[in-house]
Amino acid sequence: MTVLQTKDELRSLAEQAGRDLEEASPLDILTWAADTFGARFCVTSSMEDAVVAHLASRALPGVDVVFLDTGYHFPETIGTRDAVEAVMDVNVITLTPRQSVAEQDAEYGPKLHDRDPDLCCALRKVKPLEEGLTSYDAWATGLRRDESPTRANTPVVGWDEKRQKVKVSPIARWTQEDVDAYVAEHGVLTNPLLMDGYASVGCAPCTRRVLEGEDARAGRWAGRGKTECGLHG
Repeated sequence: MTVLQTKDELRSLAEQAGRDLEEASPLDILTWAADTFGARFCVTSSMEDAVVAHLASRALPGVDVVFLDTGYHFPETIGTRDAVEAVMDVNVITLTPRQSVAEQDAEYGPKLHDRDPDLCCALRKVKPLEEGLTSYDAWATGLRRDESPTRANTPVVGWDEKRQKVKVSPIARWTQEDVDAYVAEHGVLTNPLLMDGYASVGCAPCTRRVLEGEDARAGRWAGRGKTECGLHG
């Protein structure tokens, strides 16, 4: 495992790895991350599916899988998290916001997600993840370039300027067909909502089924200009 002392070293490493690993397989990318960072590496998962968690468990058995419990998740999403924890060789870590939904409602008024979804995401997603990643040098996501125009340039390894960490997106080059094939080959757990018209699963109040011809992210914050929660922007 490489011991890196400065943020400049981490940034340089991320940028070089992004170039070197562009054509590498997801498993090879994750093996590089495991070898480089060891316990200072984690996977984040929305529990839409467990593909990246499964891949990472092959590269680093017992890898930390960080899940944000916003208090607004579908029951199916919590069930997927519990199933992943039960059957996969990973260590699920659940992060929660500082305020419960009721406490947030008391301070900001009910249904903040309808009135100011950016603030709601900041309070219930962005801030908890920022705090939860403090003990890691690198984190992995399930971002794919084909999901939406805003993700089209996602590097397989890049530098997360906001958090000053290495950001690994091992399946960035995959298509939905690649994901489906991996799920079928390895029997990977997926959120039941994916079989019920949802192409991307987020918080229940801000997620709907997608219509034919829409991209995978169209069901998130539908009717608004918002396309990302702020975790990746």
